[in-house]
Amino acid sequence: MRLPIHFSYSVVALGLLVSLGLSNAAPRSAQSLNEEAVVLTPKPSRKPRINGARIFGVRTGSPFFFTIPATGDRPMTFAAGSLPKGLKLDPRTGQITGVILKKGDYLVALKASNALGTARRNLKIVCGETLALTPHMGWNSWYVWENHVTDKIMRDAADAMVSSGMVNHGYMYVNIDDCWAVKPGSKDPTLSGEPRDAQDRVNPNKRFPDMKALTDYIHSKGLKAGIYTSPGPTTCAGHVGAYQHEQLDVQRFVSGKKTTP
Repeated sequence: MRLPIHFSYSVVALGLLVSLGLSNAAPRSAQSLNEEAVVLTPKPSRKPRINGARIFGVRTGSPFFFTIPATGDRPMTFAAGSLPKGLKLDPRTGQITGVILKKGDYLVALKASNALGTARRNLKIVCGETLALTPHMGWNSWYVWENHVTDKIMRDAADAMVSSGMVNHGYMYVNIDDCWAVKPGSKDPTLSGEPRDAQDRVNPNKRFPDMKALTDYIHSKGLKAGIYTSPGPTTCAGHVGAYQHEQLDVQRFVSGKKTTP
């Protein structure tokens, strides 16, 4: 049942009075409201602990890239039992890479060890058509930088994901949002240029001198690199979109070749 409008306003007004502390109590000074910043999250144990999702999906024949997320003192070594054919593990970094050619579910026994002990946990790898089996955990450039994003900012973000320890808790994505492509009509020399190359594939702007090198840098940190595009001719911020070039642009994203403005 809908409340009468005058009664609704009365309830809202009462709520405001309570929330603002307009009662018989003495008003509190602004200084008394200041509190010391306290981090309540306990520090990770020095002993190994494997974190993150217990399931990971990949398409048949697509590149596989997964970093075992583990907290604890370094140096740490990693092992993975029963890896499917086509995958390999770097025992120093915990990075599992390769390609799986056969559909199926694979149960992998992960292990992380340091001088203080060993942690074990299973990871289920699902190879097939179902992706995004868990929420994507990472960072997106639009959160802070919006249209000011640059190659250096993305590298700094990857560094911060590692130095803060977030990569050891299962955060894996460092995503470039809008404003990495050329902006038609822009008078800013760092944003202007040819929107597409001779093969009609999208070009980055001059703030991103080498997208392949940037992607390789992010991968070297054990992280994944994500990118944004638009289904329209231009993005929300007016940069080149993928309209009628969708397949060509995807090929550009995954080509693995040096990409310069």
